[in-house]
Amino acid sequence: MPWNDNANPGPWGSPPSGEGGGGDKQPPKSTGPQGGGPRRPGGGGGPGGPDISAILDRLIAQLRGLFGAGGGPGDQIRPGAIAAVAGAGFALWALSGVYIVQPNEAAVVTTFGAYSRSETPGLRYHLPTPIERVEKVAVTSLNRIDIGGSAGADVPEESLMLTGDENIVNLDFSVTWRVADAAKYVFTVRDQEDAVKAVAESAMREVVGKTTLQDILTTGRGRVQTQSAELMQRTLDGWGAGVSIVEVQIRSANPPQEVVAAFREVANAGQDAESAVNEANSYRNRVINEAKGDAAKLTQSAQGYREQSVREAIGEASRFSQILTEYKRAPGVTRDRLYIETMQRVLSRSNKVVIDGKGASAPIILPPDVFRAKTPTARVAPQAEGGETVIPSPGAPR
Repeated sequence: MPWNDNANPGPWGSPPSGEGGGGDKQPPKSTGPQGGGPRRPGGGGGPGGPDISAILDRLIAQLRGLFGAGGGPGDQIRPGAIAAVAGAGFALWALSGVYIVQPNEAAVVTTFGAYSRSETPGLRYHLPTPIERVEKVAVTSLNRIDIGGSAGADVPEESLMLTGDENIVNLDFSVTWRVADAAKYVFTVRDQEDAVKAVAESAMREVVGKTTLQDILTTGRGRVQTQSAELMQRTLDGWGAGVSIVEVQIRSANPPQEVVAAFREVANAGQDAESAVNEANSYRNRVINEAKGDAAKLTQSAQGYREQSVREAIGEASRFSQILTEYKRAPGVTRDRLYIETMQRVLSRSNKVVIDGKGASAPIILPPDVFRAKTPTARVAPQAEGGETVIPSPGAPR
């Protein structure tokens, strides 16, 4: 309905009598679909459109009925309304104590600021504020602190350290840690990350102060990392910080920039010395193995020769015994056979000269080539069958 319709006033009552053209009552304007008057806010003046004014009237009437009898100046607020509002507020305050602890968290509950208990992951409840409060701490997440600088930006106040042999090393390292006890972590140390960083730097300086520079630059890094982590853990446990050190890793360890070139030369010399030692060890191993092989070969040859000599001696003894038995039976025949066999064995290994002594009257002169060793280029006398050299007599035809 239009707000100027006096026949059906709005929630603020009827307009004054003088309003609307000197008190004359204006006829209501047409609100039908074909009228030119203003339309209702609902988008249409037909019987099916929503009446916002009526809805507001009903809402105001319900509130007046809840808090007072008629809304006059003498009406009082009903006790039931106060109880309902108080009950709703108390319910909301009580429900504010419901909270959820994530799987990677642990909750620390305090009662009026004092530690009360620790809660595990899940849906939990605590007395609403200000009676109890909850602080959640990530206990499974790994935290990392870089000491000495990062991304190529060194911090000399943190990275320069004095070694055990009174040298200076520029050392950057990282510490990985996590929360082991949430209650101790919250209540013991105020600035936990600063405390871990301070303990890490102090522990590393102490360990480096007991180690030589050469060990830090070469093979002693692992030992330095392990000793630093153990010292940090002992210190933090003594404080009751509730922190567990996972790993200490040295990212870089170099001499100061002013002496880098000299240290590089020293490192190169050490590598050359190590290479020479390795070559010497390789040569020693090769020579020793060859000598062992030659010794084993000689030993085996000696053992074979010994076995051969023993067996030959046994065979010769057995042969002599057999010959002795035959000699006892027939001495003459045995002597002739032994003579013939001996001459055959001796003459078969030497050059032989057979001279036909028939009709010889002058000395026989043998050519020197007969007694020389046979070579492919040497000229020798003609040989007869069986490898024998035949020298004709002086009177024999050539």
